[in-house]
Amino acid sequence: MNPNTPTPTAPHPAPGAHRPRRRKPTRLAATALALVAAACLAFGMQVTTTQSPGSAAIAAPAATQGYLPGANHVFVINLENKGYDETWGPASAAPYLSQTLRSQGVLLSQYYGTAHNSQPNYVAQISGQGPNAQMQADCQSYTPFAGTGTAGPGQAVGGGCVFPATVPTVAGQLTDAGKTWKGYMEDMGTPCRHPALGAVDDTQKAKVGDQYAARHNPFVYFAGITGSADCAANDVDLSALKSDLASAATTPNLSMITPNLCHDGHDSPCVDGQPGGLASADEWLKQWVPAITSSPAFKKDGVLVITFDESDGPQSDASACCGEGPGPNAALPGITGMGGGRVGALVLSPFTQGGTWSTTPYNHYSLLASIEDTFGLPYLGYAGTPGLNRFGLDVYNASAP
Repeated sequence: MNPNTPTPTAPHPAPGAHRPRRRKPTRLAATALALVAAACLAFGMQVTTTQSPGSAAIAAPAATQGYLPGANHVFVINLENKGYDETWGPASAAPYLSQTLRSQGVLLSQYYGTAHNSQPNYVAQISGQGPNAQMQADCQSYTPFAGTGTAGPGQAVGGGCVFPATVPTVAGQLTDAGKTWKGYMEDMGTPCRHPALGAVDDTQKAKVGDQYAARHNPFVYFAGITGSADCAANDVDLSALKSDLASAATTPNLSMITPNLCHDGHDSPCVDGQPGGLASADEWLKQWVPAITSSPAFKKDGVLVITFDESDGPQSDASACCGEGPGPNAALPGITGMGGGRVGALVLSPFTQGGTWSTTPYNHYSLLASIEDTFGLPYLGYAGTPGLNRFGLDVYNASAP
C-alpha cells in the first residue's frame, strides 16, 4: 500500500473541509535530501544518509510532506500487554479510554505490536531496531550488545540489550535537528536510572513504592544516550511532566511517557493493593491525559498517541500487520509469528476528528516513521521498510485550524 494513500474513516470530515496544511520544511538540507530521495526512488534506487557512524537512515519521500498538518509536539503513552478486543471492545475495563477518549480521537483499529516480550517494542518505537533473543526475553540482565555487523534496513546484527553509540535513535535525530525530547518514567526517581552494565535487572518486578521497570524505558538501552549528559537531563521522572507542560516553550517536541508497572496495566493486582490491569490504567489516564490535552503545546500543534506495547502474550497472539519479521537476529525458539499482536492505538489532536477510525495497518515502526515525518527526519531501521504505512489523511482528518 502507498503510505500516502488515505484510507476511509467514518465519519469523513465535513464536505468542504480543508486538507491539513502543508508543513514547511524546517531545514534546507532536509528538503534537499527528501527531493533527492524522491528522484532516486522513482528509479528504484534505495537512498541512505548517515546519522551516526555505522548505521544508515532512509530518506523520507518528499511527497509525504503534503499530508502533514504542522504538528510540532508529539506525545506517546505506552500501556502494557492488552489485546485489541480486551481494550476497545464493549466489555472493556477501561471505559474512559475506550469510550470517553475514543469519542475525541481517531482509533487505529489495525495497529500492531512488533515483538514479544515488552522491551523490543519500546526499542522499536525510538530506533527501528528489530528484536533479538535477549530482548525478547525482556533483557533480564543489562548486557551490552555484541555486534557482528550490520544488515538492511539499518539493523545492528548480534545479540544483547544495550546498543552501542553507533546505533542511532530518534532522540539523537531530534537533538541534531535542534529539536527537544524527553522520556517521562513513573517511579524512576533518579534520572536515567538503569542497572549497571552486565548486572541483573532488579526492576523486573515491582516493589512497594518503586514500580519502575527499566525495560519499559527505551532510552536507557542506547549507549549514545546513557553516555551523554542528555540522559540525565531528558530521561526523567514522570513528576516533571506537569511543570514542563506549563508552556509550549518548555514542552519537548517529543514526549515518551511510561506509567509504572501498576498504572500501565501490566500487573494485576499490584504490590500496593491497587487492582492493576486496565482499571488502574484507566484511572491513571484520567489524571494525565487532561493535563496533556489542556496544555498550550497540545492545543497549538499537538498529537497524542495512546497505545500498548504488545498483546497479552507470545503464545496468545504473535500476529503481525506489515510484513515484519525477526530481522537479522534469531527469534526465541517456540514463538510462532514475528508480530506483537493487534493492540490498537488512539490518536488525539487538534488535527483529528473525534469518533473516527482508520483501518490502515500500522505498527510501532509506523509510529517511529510518522514521528520522523513530523519533524522532517530520515527513517531509522525498520521505519524505512518499503511500503510501510505512515500517518496520513486517515489520521489527520480534521479541517486545518
